[in-house]
Amino acid sequence: MQNGFLSGVGVPRGEELACASLAALRSKGPLQSVQVFGRKKTSTAVAHCKRGNGLIKVNGRPLEMIELQYKFLEPVLLLGQERFAGVDIRVRVQGGGHVAQIYAIQQSISKALVAYYQKYVDEASKKEIKDILIQYDRTLLVAGAVKPRSLEALGPELATRNPTDKLS
Repeated sequence: MQNGFLSGVGVPRGEELACASLAALRSKGPLQSVQVFGRKKTSTAVAHCKRGNGLIKVNGRPLEMIELQYKFLEPVLLLGQERFAGVDIRVRVQGGGHVAQIYAIQQSISKALVAYYQKYVDEASKKEIKDILIQYDRTLLVAGAVKPRSLEALGPELATRNPTDKLS
């Protein structure tokens, strides 16, 4: 690659290759990506969805290494693999317990695909995907609000009780 676009400029060979690969990436067009989150209790999952070839990873690990993988593969099974074939989804999840994390991952994957289709594909297919997901389970797209209950909600007698008294 003596006649490369950086030859003779004093750029080492490794950096020349890195610049060449960056130019190749830019020639494909702008990077198409969306970033969304899913929540369940105290777990938060952030999904980064971009144009790709059907890769789904959670915390850098492929799906085969994750427990309860069928639970967060529900969106893939519902919508079919052909809708996920053109995108790569990478999910980072933290907080909460194992099950809450699974539900947060599930929600973030669903929301990521809907957002990607809305932004880069077309509105009709986005609406079709959204309708399928909501018909199956609304929590795939909408986070359920979990609020702590106060003693006042349980009744006036409990609100004024002494905390050291036993409930009978």
